[in-house]
Amino acid sequence: MLKAAQSLARALALMGGVVLIALILLTCVSVLGRGANTFGHSAFLTTSFPGLAEALIGTGVGPVLGDFELVEAGIAFAIFCFLPICQLHGSHATVDVFTARMNRRANRVLVAFWEAAFAVLIVLICLRLYTGMSDKIRYGEVTFLLQFPVWWAYAASLLPAIGAAVIAVYCAIARVAEAVTDRAFLPLAGGDAL
Repeated sequence: MLKAAQSLARALALMGGVVLIALILLTCVSVLGRGANTFGHSAFLTTSFPGLAEALIGTGVGPVLGDFELVEAGIAFAIFCFLPICQLHGSHATVDVFTARMNRRANRVLVAFWEAAFAVLIVLICLRLYTGMSDKIRYGEVTFLLQFPVWWAYAASLLPAIGAAVIAVYCAIARVAEAVTDRAFLPLAGGDAL
């Protein structure tokens, strides 16, 4: 079961990484286009080299239309893609000021509690994403610039959110089993085990 969970988490993380790289490239192209358009309209270029300014502006160079809308939808997707790998390897940020002094058994119980709480939260987020997507479909809401249906972004985020929920429930069950049996089933951050 651990191998299947790892495969799912890795596949989602890779998809999230590909989307994140695409969003970075989109942002770079948009910023460069916006800068070139601003330069084409600058007082320096229009007075010193009016032909070049006109040619630059004539190319239609500018920001990517709807870049903010695409980044907003893509980042939500990427975040849900990265949650499972963080959850599976216990890589979420933690503060160990008080737990460092606790014994291993108490730490396992505490980790099991938070894993279960996180699993409930992720399942609740999935349900709310589904409800939000249903509402967006029903009302036919579209984005301002690109006019694509908003529910597409909800649907794209819902798929990795479901994967995150499956991994979170698996991790919660494994951490509760660790607390009960005092055996390690999942690694913690850095490969350590409780």
